[in-house]
Amino acid sequence: MRSAPTNAAAPVFDAAHLARYTGGDAALKAELLALMCEQAERCIGLIAAAPDRQTWISALHTLKGAARGVGAFALGEACEAAETAPEAGWPAAAEAVALAFAATRRCFDAS
Repeated sequence: MRSAPTNAAAPVFDAAHLARYTGGDAALKAELLALMCEQAERCIGLIAAAPDRQTWISALHTLKGAARGVGAFALGEACEAAETAPEAGWPAAAEAVALAFAATRRCFDAS
């Protein structure tokens, strides 16, 4: 399995990565992307309202894994960066994750 990029130039969505796991099955791709979007919405809600570091890290880690699993590498990178943000930086980090998800969703919709 190819490891996820670990830099700021990570692709927003690597459709070829997902295609390797779906075998080109359009219905499976659509289902996985829909599940990823649902997971992202839940996690972003948890991130925005995180009362403590454990909740913060857990939600980000969950979203990071889901994103990388479907080839949404830029979102995974945003989550990874946010995991280490100091509490004072959580609002800006949460906004960066939300923006990365918005860009990811646009790519999903266009694919």
